Amino acid sequence: MDKRDLSRLFQTRIKSLLNRSGENQSAFAQSVGIDRSALSQLLSGQSTRLPRVETLLNIAERHSVSLDWLLGLSQDEGITGELRPSMEIEEGPDNFERTLLVRWHAEATGSKIRYVPARIPDLLRTPAVIAYETSMVHRDPAAQMIETAFRLDYNRQPGTDMEVCMPFQTLNDFASGNGIWSELTKDVRAEQLGHMSSLLEELYPSFRLYLFDGREKFSVPYTVFGPYRVALFVGGMYLVLNTTESVLTMQRHFDGLIRVAKVNAHEVAGYVSSLTIE
Repeated sequence: MDKRDLSRLFQTRIKSLLNRSGENQSAFAQSVGIDRSALSQLLSGQSTRLPRVETLLNIAERHSVSLDWLLGLSQDEGITGELRPSMEIEEGPDNFERTLLVRWHAEATGSKIRYVPARIPDLLRTPAVIAYETSMVHRDPAAQMIETAFRLDYNRQPGTDMEVCMPFQTLNDFASGNGIWSELTKDVRAEQLGHMSSLLEELYPSFRLYLFDGREKFSVPYTVFGPYRVALFVGGMYLVLNTTESVLTMQRHFDGLIRVAKVNAHEVAGYVSSLTIE
C-alpha cells in the first residue's frame, strides 16, 4: 500500500478513536503516552510518518482495537474478532433479502458506493425488462424485482452517494434491440428508456451515472462498498475482495473510468432520452 494511503487511513482511524473516546486532545494524548503537539501532527495529515511502535501498541491497547485495523490493513477493529480471508466467493441466491448484498449496502451507508453494472443498472430497470432478462437465465423475476425495489429505496434515502459508470454502447444496443435484447419489443424498450431518464433526473446528484466509450476502456461488473469491500459479479456469484489495498485499487480503477467518461452525470438523462428506438 502507498505510504500516503496508509497515512490517510491511520489519520482517519485516530480521529474516529478520539471522537469515540469523548476526550479532548490533551487527555487523549496523555492516555496513550504522547504529547498534545504530536497528536495534533498525527491528526493534521501533514506528514506520512507513523508513530513509534510503542505508541501504536498503546493506542491499540487503550482503545481495544487491533493494530491491523489501526493501520488500515483490516476492516475488523476487534483484537479478538474473526479474521476475514482476503478473498471470498459468495453465491447470490434468488431470495435476495437473505443475501449479503443487503448487509453490504447497510454497512456502506454514509460512504460512496461505486458500481459498474453488467447491463442496465438494477435499480433503473422496469418490471418488463426484469421479466425478460430473468427468463433467459431461469431466475425468479419476483426476487429480482424485490432486489430492484430495495436498491431504488436505498438510493432515495438521505445521505446516500452512488456513482455508476458503464459503456454508452450498452444503452445504444438496448435502444436498437441488439444482442440479448433482440426479442424485446420497441414499446418495452421505449418504456425502459423513459423510466430510466426520469429516475436519473429524480435521483441526481446522490445517484450519478457516467458513460464511457467501451472501445477505449473495459471493465468487468463490480461494486465497491465504501471502504469495506469489493464485490465482482461473475454470474450468480460474487468474488469478494476484503483487503484495504484491494478496495483502494478498485476505487482508483473506477475513478479512471469516470475520468474518461464521454457523457457526464448531469448530461446522461438527456442522452438517454435522445436515443432512437429501432
